[in-house]
Amino acid sequence: MSETPNPEEMSLDELRREIEDIDREIVELIARRTYVADTVAAVKEDRDLPTTDESQEERVMERAGENAEQFDVDANLVKAIFRLLIELNKVEQRESR
Repeated sequence: MSETPNPEEMSLDELRREIEDIDREIVELIARRTYVADTVAAVKEDRDLPTTDESQEERVMERAGENAEQFDVDANLVKAIFRLLIELNKVEQRESR
């Protein structure tokens, strides 16, 4: 005799699948961002520009905070994630030179 699925568990499973899909999308977006950042690094190297552009980093952080507020997400959390992404890209840029 088969058990009748519990609607609460099904709902939880569906929510977990949605989170899995969102996580996959986040990773895809990070990969896309990294690819573009690598391209920026190549342009900087070709033009003999410095790895770090503090004014651009400030603009990215401001935009991250604004986007966080628009979507009602903790701006400090979003900025911390973007700071990490920026720092990782800078490390890769320095190592590739």
